[in-house]
Amino acid sequence: MKTNGTKTMERPEEKTPEPIERVSIIISKGSLEGVYPGLIMANGARMEGIEATIFFTFFGLEAVINKRMDDLKVATVGNPAMHIPTMIGGLPGMSSFATKKMKDEMEKLDIPPVREFIEMIHDTGAEIYVCKATVDMFHLHEEDFCEQVDGVMTVGEFYEKSAGAEIIFT
Repeated sequence: MKTNGTKTMERPEEKTPEPIERVSIIISKGSLEGVYPGLIMANGARMEGIEATIFFTFFGLEAVINKRMDDLKVATVGNPAMHIPTMIGGLPGMSSFATKKMKDEMEKLDIPPVREFIEMIHDTGAEIYVCKATVDMFHLHEEDFCEQVDGVMTVGEFYEKSAGAEIIFT
């Protein structure tokens, strides 16, 4: 109990936070640095025994399209975290150079390539879905995606599946 002048104030009992049991991760960017944070979060969740659902939307679909997932690049133009002027980032070969450097560093940390990482995460029981509106907008079909994609769903279905989960947008 704490006194404040003439009033006596009682402290509410501090509650221990409930552990996270489920996460739903939205990946919306298709660059290497846009995809990996969500994959790392999903992998970490599964390693901690937390249920994980990954929802790929807009350019994030690049990470699960069979023909493109092995060729994701680092965005060097308009990326302030690159700490290089936009004009330099736009020079031919800069994105390839930055991509190679990032992949080399990830390899040193034993972080797998995107395809392998998605396979690993899915094999742990994580569910992987793609956004129906984006699939329709980009004229894609289910056969365009890697086999780990569990299905195409609407945003409403995603919210329904995510009921009670922590939603993480990357």
